[in-house]
Amino acid sequence: MAKFRMIQTDFWSDPKIVEEFTPEDKYFFLYLLTNPKTTQIGIYVITKKHIAFDTGYSIESVNAIMDRFINHHKVISYNDETREIAIKNWGRYNLNKGGKPVEDCVRSELKEVKDTSLITYVGERIQKKEIKALYDSYNVSSHDTDNDTSSEPSHDTSNVSQHSKNEETSHINASYDTSNDSLTISGQNKEEEEEKEEYKEKQQQQEIENIKDSGGSGIDDPGFKEILDFYRDNLQKAITETPFNYELLSKFYAEWGKDLMLAALKLAAKKEAKGVAFIEAVFNNWRTYGVKTLEDARRYNEQMLKSRKGYSNYKVEDVPNWYLEQKKKSEEKAKQAATVSSESLEEKQDVSQLLNQYNKKKGSRSKSS
Repeated sequence: MAKFRMIQTDFWSDPKIVEEFTPEDKYFFLYLLTNPKTTQIGIYVITKKHIAFDTGYSIESVNAIMDRFINHHKVISYNDETREIAIKNWGRYNLNKGGKPVEDCVRSELKEVKDTSLITYVGERIQKKEIKALYDSYNVSSHDTDNDTSSEPSHDTSNVSQHSKNEETSHINASYDTSNDSLTISGQNKEEEEEKEEYKEKQQQQEIENIKDSGGSGIDDPGFKEILDFYRDNLQKAITETPFNYELLSKFYAEWGKDLMLAALKLAAKKEAKGVAFIEAVFNNWRTYGVKTLEDARRYNEQMLKSRKGYSNYKVEDVPNWYLEQKKKSEEKAKQAATVSSESLEEKQDVSQLLNQYNKKKGSRSKSS
């Protein structure tokens, strides 16, 4: 695998690229020319789910774009059985220099090609005689090249027929709308299901590689794969995956272990908290509280539940003791005041009666005298 691939600057000024390629097409074509699977001969094995994983497109979108590149732009050929792709003009712009090292490399890589019709497909555009001879030695079928025109773009030609096998496999009974990239695929079969499963496995492997590259720990523990599976199935949906998230998961795993981390993930899933932010908050709380085991985590969670319940009861039902004491004193004072008022009223009534009796006696004495 080469560390770099050269792209000529006139890629961006090619009339066909400028006028016919959408920004998506340009990005996709650059990927096909430079991805890590590329070889010196312009033919390499790559699956559509691998392309989807690298580019960020869905499998359906990759199928649609590949169909466009094969049948409309006519710059590539793809064998769905061997998963081999061929770049039509690769040889014209990448095999201009010869020499024994180059020829040995080309000869070695050509031996690995399963669909030899792809060799002829690429070989037709090679100008270097020594290199072209190597390709021609695999010429098992002829391609119609009589319709070449001078208007052929630097990275494409539109007048060479595809080999019949690829022509059949490229038509996948799909309709593609270039305005919104909508694709309706009929006749989904077992192979497509296998591709999706293989894509998922590739995604998992890439996630682990990302963690390795970032210096994460715990990646060799099968328990960590269980962590990733739970996270992906329950907490990653509708969340953009990033290597940073998996790096955090790796660090959490190294610190807390499988059991505690699964407990934290389940708490996040119960709260429907996507991503890693809630999980990080749980671990911060546990770290402050001193959680070391599942039992510690259980006690902590119970305490938090009781605390929340106690707060709720306090707000609705509980009355502070100081308030009850103050209320009792107020009631006693009111009662005492009522008693005093009653006694004062009785005393006033007694005085009035005595005064009336005195006045009556005094009046009787005055009459008798």
